[in-house]
Amino acid sequence: MKVPFLDLGPQHRALRAEALAAIAATYDATRFCLGKDVEDFERDFAACLGYPGALGMNSGTSPLHVSCMVAGFGPGDEVVVPAFTFIASAWGPGYVGARAVFADIEEGTFNLDPAALERAITPRTRGVIVVHLFGLPARMDEIMAVARRHGLFVVEDCAQAVGARYKGTPVGLLGDAGTFSFYPTKNLGGCGEGGALVSRRADVAARARLIRVHGMHERYHHGIVGGNFRMDGFQAAVLNVKLPHLTGWTERRRAIARAYLSGIRLDGVRLPPAPAYAESVYHQFTILHPRRDALREHLAGRGVGTDLIYPLPLHLQPCFAGLGYAEGSLPRAEQAARTCLSLPIYPELTDEQVRGVIQAVNEFR
Repeated sequence: MKVPFLDLGPQHRALRAEALAAIAATYDATRFCLGKDVEDFERDFAACLGYPGALGMNSGTSPLHVSCMVAGFGPGDEVVVPAFTFIASAWGPGYVGARAVFADIEEGTFNLDPAALERAITPRTRGVIVVHLFGLPARMDEIMAVARRHGLFVVEDCAQAVGARYKGTPVGLLGDAGTFSFYPTKNLGGCGEGGALVSRRADVAARARLIRVHGMHERYHHGIVGGNFRMDGFQAAVLNVKLPHLTGWTERRRAIARAYLSGIRLDGVRLPPAPAYAESVYHQFTILHPRRDALREHLAGRGVGTDLIYPLPLHLQPCFAGLGYAEGSLPRAEQAARTCLSLPIYPELTDEQVRGVIQAVNEFR
């Protein structure tokens, strides 16, 4: 049985007629940059997930960049970032001239360790970017306690966590700004690039809104330095079609995760935790195994696709070599990179395919 790691085809085929009709309506109305489609998406996204509002942007990286601009990070400032995440989580500080300082993750959750955050803080630290990796919320009570003690601006990177909650609160509302990605592979993915920013703080949202459109408070009047971070109408049109399905898709991901958690019995495997404080949305189902590469080869031989997310932690990436990190400096992130393996998890997987993945994992010797 073939089980692709990810197959976007079934979802898009099911929504093809509706999505193309929405795109055609946007085209005919020439609503290409912001406009009604984006406004509709912002309103419905916020209502669906419990936010006071949302700002649609042109990629998942843009709201991270905008958050760092809103926070006022700049040259000489340091911003703490977990070392085990996608690299976009660390770009924002560099874009505004600040320095990313990498901190280690918790064992098991893949998320930022609050104690490691505390150790990474210096007199130059101005903020922290918290990533809710693979759809599991980080331990925000402890992280926010550290941040409050040190006066840090907290950005929540929710790119993989749309719909996730921490102790009942939607991720993105616990810090000062929350950022989302609608890249096609995400739980809520468009047909191209897209992102959003949310905030519990009206001042943060207002400043981000200005920055999104060149700092323009009225046409051709620019009060602050901004950029071009606008969401385009076509992406919003597609997302408007997909958004009503998000709750059902999330429940299917959770059902698949429950099947994996109860069914996988491989010796030496470490399964993702399900802590009581978090409602994960399982963007990825990532396991750890000391013989990861052999396990991956075994699964490929049985037709099961897998991926390595992520095989090299950020502090060891060549682009950050100038920061001076050496192998062994952040051991939990490095261990995760050596042993992580992500299994297929997307709503269109059949029960038969899920059982096939479990069986193939358990047959590894």
